[in-house]
Amino acid sequence: MHVISQTQTHQPRGSIAVGRDGYLSPDYHHHSPHSPHFLRKHRRNASCDSKRSELIPERCEPDSDHESVCLIEKPEFLETTSLTDGHNCKQEECERIIINVSGLKFETQLRTLNRLPNTLLGDKFKREYYWDAKRKEFFFDRHRPSFPAILYFYQSGGRLLRPIEVPTDVFLTELQFFELGATVITAYKESEGFLIEDTGHEIMPKNPLQRKIWELFEYPTSSILAKIFALLSVIFIVVSVVNFCVETLPQYANMGCTNVTQIHPGNVTSRKEVPVFAQPLFIIEATCMSWFIIELIFRVISCPSKVLFIKNFVNWIDIVSIMPFVVSLAMLFITGECEGSSKTGAISVLRVLRVARILKLSKHSEGLQLLGKTLRDSVQELMMFVLFLGIGIVIFSGAIFYAELSQENTHFTSIPGSFWWAVVTMTTVGYGDMYPVGIFGKIIGTLAVLCGLLSIALPVPVIVTNFSNYYRASTGRSGF
Repeated sequence: MHVISQTQTHQPRGSIAVGRDGYLSPDYHHHSPHSPHFLRKHRRNASCDSKRSELIPERCEPDSDHESVCLIEKPEFLETTSLTDGHNCKQEECERIIINVSGLKFETQLRTLNRLPNTLLGDKFKREYYWDAKRKEFFFDRHRPSFPAILYFYQSGGRLLRPIEVPTDVFLTELQFFELGATVITAYKESEGFLIEDTGHEIMPKNPLQRKIWELFEYPTSSILAKIFALLSVIFIVVSVVNFCVETLPQYANMGCTNVTQIHPGNVTSRKEVPVFAQPLFIIEATCMSWFIIELIFRVISCPSKVLFIKNFVNWIDIVSIMPFVVSLAMLFITGECEGSSKTGAISVLRVLRVARILKLSKHSEGLQLLGKTLRDSVQELMMFVLFLGIGIVIFSGAIFYAELSQENTHFTSIPGSFWWAVVTMTTVGYGDMYPVGIFGKIIGTLAVLCGLLSIALPVPVIVTNFSNYYRASTGRSGF
């Protein structure tokens, strides 16, 4: 008998014993998939193996000897029967086998591995490539500290616990190598805080022309022309933001308006500010807004689903950034007066909404997208911070008011008037416009600072973790 070594690309070592007659030797307990014994047994059980999926239980239930919680939603464990006295180990597959992982040896029963027939260790055809007939063991040149947890997964009926000393990405690589299944790997990622993104295909328009227009504006990397359009969009956004800021400079105040004297019946004169459309800042603003409007119209026409388009928050940013210019232009033609001459609250709100156009950069900036996803997933932590801050504001505002009530020239004339001091103190800003004078007031101020630091520090680690997960997924450093 001699040994023929079969080299695989994913394992450094493995051999199969071959006899002179060309058949594999029965060194592997008659379980080698190419042995005559196994081939006869496999033919007998072919009908049973074809119905293997029917034996898989719908939900993983741990053995009665284990009080463990199964982490997989749809496990693939096969049911096993209890051993009786005088049983046949070869039929019941209860004989022990040795698994050598980079020099560290483990012993387990064959029936334990066969409970997961779709995995590397549970599949008789897959694990034979790692069989060392000379040493009568399986050899894997893999990460040794990770394997006890993988073997315990078979033994416990589905309880997967990562060793503390093993990094998450290394353990994930081992799970993928031993082919524990997508369900187990997904459950592990969720337990470790990995972000499970939807891997489904994007909905695309069916019409060829509509599809090309949609890819042109929505997928900058789809073609060279799409990259040019994305670059133009970024340029228009930057120019529009700069123009918006320049308009507020004192030397450019009311530059787009001119005073016109009107003569009414009865020789009554009045002065009125009318817009100057030839003003350079207005021309730049109109040009940028025209590009944004055309872009939005083409995206609405070519989008594959109008419902999904409306539900997308980024599209609402585009609408909000365009709306102030459209409304102001409509009011200008209706009233005939310059926008700067109106001091109403509605006009002020529209001017504030113009700031939202800078958020359009999130479509072209991966960093801003990561920030938006982080804030979206951290809403609960942000609300917790607001709750802590609100409770602290009420408590310390009332405390500082009564502590400084007997002081002369006190800054704290009421509890609502002390809210501002509580906010800037708990957030460690401290403008110095309001400060305590008495000793009790200073003690309360110190406590307010300490409580503010705790209120900020408690939710911050969760927010940082969410950002790290998104950053790790976007840069491909997580190993999946």
